[in-house]
Amino acid sequence: MSGVRIIDVRMPANAERRDYEVRVGEGLIDLAGAAIAPMLKRPFAAIVTDEIVAAAHGERLEAALGDAGVASEMITLPPGEATKSMAQLTTLMSQLLSLGVERSDIIIAFGGGVIGDLAGFAAALLRRGCRFVQIPTTLLAQVDSSVGGKTAVNAPEGKNLIGAFHQPSLVLADVTLLSTLPERELRAGYAEVVKYGAINDRDFFDWLEGNGGALLDGDGAARIHAVAHAVSAKAAIVARDEREAGERRLLNLGHTFGHALESVYGYSGALLHGEAVAAGMGLAFDYSVRKGICPRDDADALKRHLTRHGLPAGIKDLPATNADTSAARLTALMRQDKKMSGGQLALILARGIGEACVERAADLADVEAFLKSAGGQ
Repeated sequence: MSGVRIIDVRMPANAERRDYEVRVGEGLIDLAGAAIAPMLKRPFAAIVTDEIVAAAHGERLEAALGDAGVASEMITLPPGEATKSMAQLTTLMSQLLSLGVERSDIIIAFGGGVIGDLAGFAAALLRRGCRFVQIPTTLLAQVDSSVGGKTAVNAPEGKNLIGAFHQPSLVLADVTLLSTLPERELRAGYAEVVKYGAINDRDFFDWLEGNGGALLDGDGAARIHAVAHAVSAKAAIVARDEREAGERRLLNLGHTFGHALESVYGYSGALLHGEAVAAGMGLAFDYSVRKGICPRDDADALKRHLTRHGLPAGIKDLPATNADTSAARLTALMRQDKKMSGGQLALILARGIGEACVERAADLADVEAFLKSAGGQ
């Protein structure tokens, strides 16, 4: 397929083949019907999207499906993190059942991370498991959440605490869809791109130092390279550790701190997921310095890169609201993190840029003291 990067996601061998392709390129939405039609037992697909994506790109996707002889019905949900809730999941499941969606049908998750997580979770539950295709429309979803099969909704106690592992059957990452993203949302997604350099690829971080600005400014080649590189890195990890028993935990760099910050901001537009992850990465690197395992120069370089590209790198960079960012509150929320096991929290830290590591039993009293010093008064 000319001009399109194809990444094979190879899942651990078992009785059910669950390997799939991630295709990265330009104009893939217009080829969606041709890509999906051969997967169908009957010419029908249900599209799950949000109001913003439906208005910007819905007709284009419906037309692409129609050109391939595939009928479709579109379910449109409110935009925003608050949609990742049990209430919206129940509503979505009822709508899918009312459309007569069968186990062999395809549910298309057409949107950002919220839609991908919610529609994927609905697909995992509906009739004990339906197939679904991811067509991610945000940078964050294209480089991260659309790949790997994590699906979930949020709970009052924390983010992504109710969910399932359910792999998509195909991912179509069309970078032209990023052109309609608001600048703030694009920058928020860039945090997840930086994460892949920070975890285990110093060379990719160095590439971002020179090309991150072009990526954000709309350079198509830079976007394809970054998305394909991040997807390839994640696919390799997921193939070795689908259920986050070990290595896959590294993909949560910045997320334990970040999820706590999202929670205190009420999963609202005041703090986007990628912004929380960026601040969380800055905190993780600073805490690694405190622990004596990371050079200060590396932590400063990472934080400079984030701030240079319009992202927060710590608590002091966050919007001033009435959110309770106290160290005690953030630490209490971190105790609800899904990586808690046996009463102990596995915290993702770093020995330097490109050298993430797992502290398997973080001292939460020390974490709380650190957060106080970092501005979480």
